[in-house]
Amino acid sequence: MLRRVAERTPARPDHAPTTRLRDRWVTVPLRRPFSWRLALAAAATLALGSLVSAGLPLHAGQADASTRDPGVVAGPAASSPTRALCSPAAVRSYACSSLVRTDIAPRSSAAIGPDVAPAGYGPGDLQEAYALSTAASSAGSGITVAVVAAYDLPTAESDLATYRSQFGLPACTSASGCFRKVDQNGGTSHPAADGGWGGEIALDIEMVSAICPNCPILLVEASSAYMNDLGTAIDTAVRLGATAVSNSYGGPEDPNESAFDSAYLDHPGIVITASSGDSGYAGGVAYPAASPYVISVGGTTLSRSATTRGWTETVWSGTGSGCSAYEPKPAWQADASCQHHTLNDVAAVANPSTGVAVYASAQGGWVVFGGTSVSAPIIAATYALAGSAAAGTYPASYPYVRGGLNDVTSGSNGGCGGTYLCTAAAGYDGPTGLGTPNGTGPFASVSLPGAPTSVAASAANAMATTSWSAPASDGGAPVTGYRATASPGGRSCTTSGSLSCAVSGLRNGTSYTFTVTATTVVGTGPTSAPSNSVTPATVPGAPTGVTATAGDAKAVVAWSTPASDGGSPITAYTATAS
Repeated sequence: MLRRVAERTPARPDHAPTTRLRDRWVTVPLRRPFSWRLALAAAATLALGSLVSAGLPLHAGQADASTRDPGVVAGPAASSPTRALCSPAAVRSYACSSLVRTDIAPRSSAAIGPDVAPAGYGPGDLQEAYALSTAASSAGSGITVAVVAAYDLPTAESDLATYRSQFGLPACTSASGCFRKVDQNGGTSHPAADGGWGGEIALDIEMVSAICPNCPILLVEASSAYMNDLGTAIDTAVRLGATAVSNSYGGPEDPNESAFDSAYLDHPGIVITASSGDSGYAGGVAYPAASPYVISVGGTTLSRSATTRGWTETVWSGTGSGCSAYEPKPAWQADASCQHHTLNDVAAVANPSTGVAVYASAQGGWVVFGGTSVSAPIIAATYALAGSAAAGTYPASYPYVRGGLNDVTSGSNGGCGGTYLCTAAAGYDGPTGLGTPNGTGPFASVSLPGAPTSVAASAANAMATTSWSAPASDGGAPVTGYRATASPGGRSCTTSGSLSCAVSGLRNGTSYTFTVTATTVVGTGPTSAPSNSVTPATVPGAPTGVTATAGDAKAVVAWSTPASDGGSPITAYTATAS
């Protein structure tokens, strides 16, 4: 049957963050909305046909083959058939980045219990794989992680309760203040329910629970899958006190996406993660992951192994990566082949064949999920375990400063001529960035540098030289530059590390003071105390008509006065022999 719906869409073709409502007609099957999802199932399966990974993981402790969920394989398996949960309904709307396994039938809560655990990795597996078990047991209290998604999941709280109960996590309810669900403006006028996005919501809030069981969870539901509504939801999450905000969706880049960057994503001191997408390198760079203000998250294949770590990871062939066409390169990235922002920053498990257990009533019960919708909330929750971000900083920079991640060095997500943009390499690469979590250390806050001290100035003609001492603290990252600024007027000079520079273009006869700031890859620190006051001096012109008459061991020098005395009486002349 046909249904007429109001849909929020950009009001202008320039992708600016303004909206208007328009009507569209969609086909609605009698039992489940948005029939395009069924049509996309086969396409999603074909798109992921190249995936090669280990067999489906078991819940931690589920070692006895007699207790395995039907469909679990004991050894290496071919890539798993999957279904994409949600795709863009219209141009410039966004799709969630989640894939559900179709070769494992959903299981009801009644079918799961002590003897038959859900298929897929559980919290214990993920915490062990990423060295987070100790932090997860004690950290995160009072550190709110927000999940932003489109549409409503009416059963979000009960789905979360089922998941947490199954894996022995502490209850997280609205009554206790641990769980809160709001609309994109922070109220209770929730949008229409949607089964696909509902599965996405269940996945996100349960992955936050798996990594940070003590973290309060804020679910902010956008009215649509357009960036203006999703962006409003991000702003609401920040306004309501979220320390980290997870975004498991994306779409193609747009030449005017910088308008969304400044309107919704520029939140210093707040962790904002975004999925890089599930279409491999060939799928192109996704937004909002392309924004330099967010942490772009790629995906891996995670398997148990006999290594010291006990786990191995390779690039998941479906993860997005690449070089943004429009976004500037942040100061903390130094890779050579991309002049713009490179995706990704970090990564975590995303391959559906080594996927995670999720209870999603909208999908029929216990299912196995993959996609970079898994990795984005995992990374957001890992940041939360590490504590609050420092004010004024962009947390995407922290792993670049801290280092120490699990480096992923094998695998590829597509054809880019074998370069690091699509192929794993030691150190940084596009599909997995710097690597995957190895404890909370790589995600711990790095502060801004302190203020330079002992600022002094000396004047000359229409200029002044300013000098200073380095800050008492660099905040944890080396100082990369300084800026000295004159007051009044704001003229300035910069250095790449030296402790003095000259400010030119000043007005003679005007008194100035100077302040200095220090900058690292994390950001610019506070302003120093002002220098002493100096006044650039006026100077006379050069004397003219200079003549000399020789005498006995001497010369008599004569000259005419300069054409200009500079505005002040000349008090002396000096004649110098050469």
